[in-house]
Amino acid sequence: MVGFFLLGTFILYCVGQIQIQGIPQICVSQPSCSACLRSPGCAWCKHKDFLKSGESTERRCDTAESLRTRGCEQTDIINPQSELVFLKNNELSSDPDNVVQLKPQNLLFKLRVGVPQTFSVSFKRAEGYPIDLYYLMDLSFSMRDDLDTIKNLGQEILSTLKNVTNKVRIGFGSFVDKVALPYVSQVKDKKNNPCPSRLYTCQPAFSFQNILGLTQDVAEFKTRVSNQIISGNLDSPESGFDAIMQAAVCQGVIGWNNVTRILVYTSDDTFHIAGDGRLAGIFEPNDGKCHLNGSGFYDGTKYDYPSVGQLARVLAANNIQLIFAVTEDSVAAYKALSKLIPQSVLGVLKNDSSNVVQLILEAYSNLSSTILLEHHGAPSGLDVTYRSHCTPAEGDNTPWQRRGECMNVKLNQQVDFTVSLNISMSEGECLKEKKQFFLKLQGISETLKVSVETLCDCDCHDREQQSTHCNEKGTLNCGICSCDEDHLGQRCECEQPKDMISADSMDTTCRQDSSPLLCSGHGSCECGICVCQGTHRGDFCQCDDNSCDRHNNMLCSGNGQCDCGTCKCHANYTGSACDCSTLTDQCRTAGKLCNGQGTCQCNQCQCNNDFFGMSCSKIANACAKFLACVTCELANKESDGLKSNCSRPCGSVKPTWVEGPQEFPCREDTISYKVELFPDGNILVLYADLPRSVDKTYVIIGSSVSSIIFIGIAVILISWLMLEFHYRREYASFLKATETVVWKNIENPLFQDATTIVMNPIHIQED
Repeated sequence: MVGFFLLGTFILYCVGQIQIQGIPQICVSQPSCSACLRSPGCAWCKHKDFLKSGESTERRCDTAESLRTRGCEQTDIINPQSELVFLKNNELSSDPDNVVQLKPQNLLFKLRVGVPQTFSVSFKRAEGYPIDLYYLMDLSFSMRDDLDTIKNLGQEILSTLKNVTNKVRIGFGSFVDKVALPYVSQVKDKKNNPCPSRLYTCQPAFSFQNILGLTQDVAEFKTRVSNQIISGNLDSPESGFDAIMQAAVCQGVIGWNNVTRILVYTSDDTFHIAGDGRLAGIFEPNDGKCHLNGSGFYDGTKYDYPSVGQLARVLAANNIQLIFAVTEDSVAAYKALSKLIPQSVLGVLKNDSSNVVQLILEAYSNLSSTILLEHHGAPSGLDVTYRSHCTPAEGDNTPWQRRGECMNVKLNQQVDFTVSLNISMSEGECLKEKKQFFLKLQGISETLKVSVETLCDCDCHDREQQSTHCNEKGTLNCGICSCDEDHLGQRCECEQPKDMISADSMDTTCRQDSSPLLCSGHGSCECGICVCQGTHRGDFCQCDDNSCDRHNNMLCSGNGQCDCGTCKCHANYTGSACDCSTLTDQCRTAGKLCNGQGTCQCNQCQCNNDFFGMSCSKIANACAKFLACVTCELANKESDGLKSNCSRPCGSVKPTWVEGPQEFPCREDTISYKVELFPDGNILVLYADLPRSVDKTYVIIGSSVSSIIFIGIAVILISWLMLEFHYRREYASFLKATETVVWKNIENPLFQDATTIVMNPIHIQED
């Protein structure tokens, strides 16, 4: 059962998507005008003589084109079209006296069930749009250095925001925690001065205090903040959720205007959530209402902390955008929280809050660059989908989504959305009265009001009681007769028998063998008698002379007549479609049917196994089939001794030897043979020697090898002769050069003989 439910849901979703994509719907006929208008693509013909005798009322419900084709005049066709009326459509404007950021502003739709309608929505953030900024600060003891910084930052915050807009207001509030155990000490001295050290003086703890409502007076902001004294509590988490809730819902006390609303939340620790109040015996859930006293204090000891879901709804309902400015140690917790609260961003705050101004400016830029379009309060059964056109290049190729979404939108950049409205067919109900819902952008106060009504009622202007068209036995309305209790029929022409208490009991006489179909589904039951349609006939319209079997796309093959679904064949034809001839002329050859190798069926041969052809004149695989027979006969022919019995492979066939070599179609080794089938059914096998021929393979291989050897030897000889010729020429040149060389005996001037002659002077004197 669950599987069928899921399948049905999927089919309905697909149908809805097809409708959104603009694919035309097929009309499903309905028995009344109002039901017809609820069927997509359908129109109703109210002309009283539109139907033929026996036609059902559903035939009045069809596509408008089909009704015109069947002869219904345009003035008689009830086919209301979906309509869009612009009640307010002011142009986008940044004029301070007339700011328009969302276009259009008010629409009226008249919708047909299951027929989607689309319209365009444009948004452009106005330049210099006013800003209300409420600074919500954690005044627990760990934030004492941050308080000193904030006291002097009022002017800087305003000056920075005036770079975005000329109209800025700023307010200030603070929070600590619920004044109850285990959050805040109840010892009198510690309650009056909750500082952890006597060196400091702290003010008593509180859940939330509105110190200064939204104002443009910077001096007042500085004075009020300067008068603040740090406080303290026992546990780490703070009552930040209580503070956010009161700052959001106390519209009059805080002084929120219908402008861009920003709530800056600063803390260096985490937060208490719904359920934590039970630790202090606080069980009553937060009611989401304003509870500030005359001094701007909130006593948080009666209601538990708000839940994340409550905060998200309250902030969205009041168009407040939230900036979390927290220290590095708490980033993980607030990052997860920011994902659950729409139109909220997170910034990392320095320990002394010195970067808070720059952080606010960056966070505001991030908030402004994200555009989210959603609907609120749409009636049940109305499907609303969006296409986002964030840049002109995207065109109509973006997918349909459940909300419009554009990221990284720059200042002065216009974004457009296509919105589709479709009354779901799954509901099956029209809206009883005009319904209203709203389209709005997160964080923007402007809304688009959409009114929707459905076109389901038929005002045919032809109502006539006791109409002559209804034989004065019924009321005519939208072309059909609503008969009195004792009459039935298309025109109330049938008087209801006394033994039949309803039209259903009269219809039983139009059912064959308790069939669920009236008149076999091929006619209408009028006063208990079947009026057949088309080619159908019989008491129950059970006979159709156009439903017999066909052959070659011809009824009864053109060789018979169709009688109540059965072919009555002409002479020489038989079969369910008269497609079988009883003649045998196409099967006969030489006086014998199918060469004696098959049977003639429908004047066509059905061959036995191993035979084929139009007249079974060919033997399948004849060569392979008679190879064993020919081999056996050849062996007996060449044998001089004992002969083999070839009756088994040959059967009744006796192969015949043909002298001399022959080339028959069948070949095996050195023998060739052929098999023929005579018209009388006998088989002839002839075999002979295969003509011998030179084996071309050896010739080719031998020639190739010889050629290679010859070419190799020739190359070697030529190379040797060329080298020999070269060597001889070089040697002759050497000899010729030697003969021309002249050798001269010239001593080297640098040469010194190894023998030295020394003259003895004494020896010379003696001489």
